[in-house]
Amino acid sequence: MGLLLELDLTRGVLETPPASPVAAFRARHLPTLRELVAALRKAARDESVAGLVAHLGGARLSLSQVQDLRDALADYRESGKPAVAWTESFGEAGGGTVPYYLATAFDEVWVQPSGELGITGVTMQAVFIRGALDKAGVIPQFGKRREYKTAADTFTEKQMTGPAREMASRLAESAYEQIVDGIAVRRRLSPERVRELVDSAPLPAQAALDAGLVDRLGYRSDVYDELEKTLGETTRLLAERYVRRGPRNLDELQRRLPWPPKPVVAVVRVSGGITVGRNANSPLGGPGSGSDTVGAALRAVADDDKVKAVVLRVDSPGGSYVASDAIRNEVLRLRSTGKPVIASMGSVAASGGYFVAMPADVIVAQPGTITGSIGVLTGKGVVRDALARIGISQQAVSEGENARMFSAQEEFSDDQWDRLEETLDRIYQDFVAKAALDRGLPEEKLEALARGRVWTGADAFERKLVDELGGFQHALTLACDRAGLDRDNIQLATVPHRNLLDQLRAPTTTDDLAVTAQPLTLDGLTSGLYTALGLPPAGLLRMPLNWQLS
Repeated sequence: MGLLLELDLTRGVLETPPASPVAAFRARHLPTLRELVAALRKAARDESVAGLVAHLGGARLSLSQVQDLRDALADYRESGKPAVAWTESFGEAGGGTVPYYLATAFDEVWVQPSGELGITGVTMQAVFIRGALDKAGVIPQFGKRREYKTAADTFTEKQMTGPAREMASRLAESAYEQIVDGIAVRRRLSPERVRELVDSAPLPAQAALDAGLVDRLGYRSDVYDELEKTLGETTRLLAERYVRRGPRNLDELQRRLPWPPKPVVAVVRVSGGITVGRNANSPLGGPGSGSDTVGAALRAVADDDKVKAVVLRVDSPGGSYVASDAIRNEVLRLRSTGKPVIASMGSVAASGGYFVAMPADVIVAQPGTITGSIGVLTGKGVVRDALARIGISQQAVSEGENARMFSAQEEFSDDQWDRLEETLDRIYQDFVAKAALDRGLPEEKLEALARGRVWTGADAFERKLVDELGGFQHALTLACDRAGLDRDNIQLATVPHRNLLDQLRAPTTTDDLAVTAQPLTLDGLTSGLYTALGLPPAGLLRMPLNWQLS
């Protein structure tokens, strides 16, 4: 009896395993993107797998995550095994564009007869709270380099500036081009016809069938009944359970045995905000990468003779300038050992996230990755008047002319603002110079691509800010090729990885300490409160605005 592999993407997927016990419990039934991609790759070569069925809809995946899955599905389809996607509806009154784009990677698309295709296009949107801050009495004071570095616009503006609108327009246009072209190829339609259909959406299920956008109308039971007719009796198994299960035969057991030893390709992750210190471990599970932890991981793989190549997986909007610079330095030190370092960008690798990726031998991004944002900002929100309105005041005694320069209780003086401007110039010039050096571009050309501007991976590739388009698996293949390794005969190791015994053992060096988890804190709660009050962001290298694609 063959296996019918099931993908349930209505739950969403994780980029990285949760960092805290509380978050791990909350996400205990969520797969990681890497698990699903690995499951599809394995299933294509596994004779016991008869077919694949996926339930789509629900929680949205990022465009980059969808493209990772589309790449894996393309490999899976080469096996000749059926791959069927079904959904109750691709959105209701819109919101179905990206899920439908994923569905077209399957051989067959089913929609419930009462459903619809809400493929209404893409929107890039951002939130502005300047009006609320004015009413609350908060005074936002931020400086930036340059005009596209619009993260502070959330606090300082009431609407998009000209540069922000220009940037958002191109991000939406690039994403839409990718989606339209992908749908056109898989549904054997012209891009012009796809755009016409999108402009006439949302479409009822029957109209979508008539237009050739879906293949069958039916309910979940109809999908599985049809698969049983085609494949015979099968055993159903979730994709993540399939890839996690133990060896089922002697051949699988031999491949998993630690002997003979296999060459190691290490995966080092930079996820979430980048800070000085150790990786974050907040009870709400928001990931954060500390320069101490990431640096220790990079030093460990540099000194480990068993590690032959490294994939640096980056999914970060940036953060601290000095932390990002410390990680970049360790990447350069690792490269000096002769081991290939391939940067693989996830959904977002911008500002500080781009800073840590740019010195790699090769940078790989999906066309829908959000990247770039080579710029800098800093400042504060003055909440003195806001707190006074509810009867809260603060007094302080200090020594030093600028001791309270970044206090949220008072505005910058003219001299302090000049100092802040000097800091912005210095950091921006350093960022541009290092990016130009790492990317092998003249500073003048790099600076024209910088200015805080965010790019899609496709546009960044055209401008040589990234080297190749693809997902994690493509980056892994490049790492193996550069190290002269057989892609199917390696051990993949995530670094740092500490088993329970390691976690209980007291650290003896600063590198040991760096890879231990930080104590649980309420940072995830307090940082959200600070942000709502317009207080300083976590670092000078943050991507502009919280762009949301819908």
